[in-house]
Amino acid sequence: MRARDLAQSCVTTGKDAQAIEAVRALVEHDLPGLLVVDSAGQPYATLPACDLIRALVPAYIREDPVLADVIDEPHADHLCHAVAGRKLIDCLPVGRPFLPTAAPDSTAMEIAELMARTRSPLIAVVEQGATGQGRVLGVITAAHLLKQLLQT
Repeated sequence: MRARDLAQSCVTTGKDAQAIEAVRALVEHDLPGLLVVDSAGQPYATLPACDLIRALVPAYIREDPVLADVIDEPHADHLCHAVAGRKLIDCLPVGRPFLPTAAPDSTAMEIAELMARTRSPLIAVVEQGATGQGRVLGVITAAHLLKQLLQT
């Protein structure tokens, strides 16, 4: 099984899109993460859902988790308001964009190793063109990979 055979169509989101729209896309499509593209449509980063959830939690609570106990439920129920007005790029981890990719000829074992090493539930399958620009063929989710491996 090669990456090109495992790749599924994906929902992409621009890095300058509104973060709340990314949350809606994750929920609507029941995704483990999103493929983030730049303004030219080139793969820029993957954003696992857990990193988007991290953006919802105030920094002071991440620094001192005990404070999570004192937030009442009415306030906790509105965590998504924390990303209102923010761009998706503001929710990405600081530093180099996280973009685990596989070539179309990558094997299932190579993809599984990449997922394990990067702890990513989403791998972009990217075909490199002669100009160095990548063309996204799709994504492989951990659940889809496991499903395919169970069937063999």
